[in-house]
Amino acid sequence: MKTHIRRRENNKKLVIVFAGWGTDQNSFIPLCTESHDFILYYNYSADEPLVLPDRKTYSRVVLIGWSLGVWAAEYMSGSMNLNPDLAIAVNGTPIPADDRYGIPPEIFEGTLNNIDEKGMEKFNIRLFGSKSVLEVNMDKLSKRSIESYASELRWLYNRIMENPDRKYRWDIALISSNDRVFPPSNMINYWTGRKNTVLVTADLPHYPFYYWGNFDNMIKYLLEKSDLDFTYE
Repeated sequence: MKTHIRRRENNKKLVIVFAGWGTDQNSFIPLCTESHDFILYYNYSADEPLVLPDRKTYSRVVLIGWSLGVWAAEYMSGSMNLNPDLAIAVNGTPIPADDRYGIPPEIFEGTLNNIDEKGMEKFNIRLFGSKSVLEVNMDKLSKRSIESYASELRWLYNRIMENPDRKYRWDIALISSNDRVFPPSNMINYWTGRKNTVLVTADLPHYPFYYWGNFDNMIKYLLEKSDLDFTYE
């Protein structure tokens, strides 16, 4: 697993993101502001040392799991002991390869077996919902190799098949109704069964972050919609 860290002196807020498949820091750095530090975990098959934040440094820690990063956050939670103040699942579930609660395995395996330049171009359009939205967000695409995409998705698939839902605490689940990667109906099937998780829906694609411009705006929006007793200050 790779780690990207962005720190600013005296920041008391930390945003931790467990990314989806096939991303890197280019997908998230444009969303950062000077008001918070940032740690990104991505490329889960990479053999690199685990880097953990100093929890005591921060008064507010927000964890965001996006896409397969929802599963990854649960998978890594036992060894990382992150204990966030607020946990947000974005367009994913802890059972990500499943006919009822995730991406149907047949589709998951089809993606796994068709990772090439043309396949990634199609995937990126689905990621942003349309070619027009993708074209104005090209700066948020990762700069990794086809080989690294294939290696990571194989690693993820093998471990997803081995590991059950660990019932990690998720405070908010954001579901995009225009998601062309993770079926919205399957996400609703899963999250309606999690009584302590507040569901928020939005007419956005699988990668919804561009809509708010930065993490601060997104977090405040979700807190307002969910009516949780939590202050992001």
